[in-house]
Amino acid sequence: MMELDTIPETRVLVDEILHSIFFLGNLRDPTFSPQTFLSDDILTELKDRYPRPFTHYSTQLPRRSPFSCVLDMFVHLCGKEEEDKIKDSLRELFNEMGQTCEKRPLSSSTICISQTSDPGRYYGVSMSTSGRNPGQIMVAASCLKSWHSYVAGAVMTFYPDIQNDFDGTIKLPERVRCQTFSLSNGREMPPCGACGNLFGLGRVEDKSWAYGNCAEVESVSNLIKNVETVREEARPKSEKCTEEKREMAEERVKKKLITLLKLVENTKLAKLAKQLQCGKIKFTDLFYDPYISERRSD
Repeated sequence: MMELDTIPETRVLVDEILHSIFFLGNLRDPTFSPQTFLSDDILTELKDRYPRPFTHYSTQLPRRSPFSCVLDMFVHLCGKEEEDKIKDSLRELFNEMGQTCEKRPLSSSTICISQTSDPGRYYGVSMSTSGRNPGQIMVAASCLKSWHSYVAGAVMTFYPDIQNDFDGTIKLPERVRCQTFSLSNGREMPPCGACGNLFGLGRVEDKSWAYGNCAEVESVSNLIKNVETVREEARPKSEKCTEEKREMAEERVKKKLITLLKLVENTKLAKLAKQLQCGKIKFTDLFYDPYISERRSD
């Protein structure tokens, strides 16, 4: 990790990875602080090079889970058109982390690639969290701060609960390839029922994972962010997708996030949730920005 310190793009990602890991460790019961799993030498060196993750992991939320940052790092180092190399590298890392979920609690299990006939592949990995509440916290954070608004709107149609008055689901153009693979064995995996509901994907399996957890969500978000023609064609078309109804759906996500943070007892996060609820701090101040570290180092 230290050798990546000299590359600005990867230095930001290392900063973001550290903050995301430390934050999720803080959600565990008992809490899992950096001091519990880093040796004194590594702890000292990381604090010197990346001080902000250590001071902010207990008071600010990450925008996404750590394996998403790892994916970005491999895409940057391998080149985004090197699909096989990226998949092989992630699969190798995944298998090195262990054969059980207990040994790799913050790793993703799948990778998705979305693309059109034009050059350009856009990747995503499944949510890399351990436990129901951390997963729901990260889905809420990604809806509010990471995913493209179309994708966030689709997820908010079903999260935190199925909405009767809002429908932000979208339908991807048929020419879009949206293909998911297992990181444990490399096999292709069909989209689950939830992804079918979110994006109008065909050939879905009967099983559905929690909305927002699948690799397709991040991959489709990155595709829509970068490809204007897809963005135009995939625009939400339901009469229930008005600006007013979307704002109401977003408020429900914020309230759910506050409730989840309150459950993290005896931490600064629970106090933070109370401050959010009474308006002492704003949601715009809630999320960690790794680029602040980079700007300060220039």
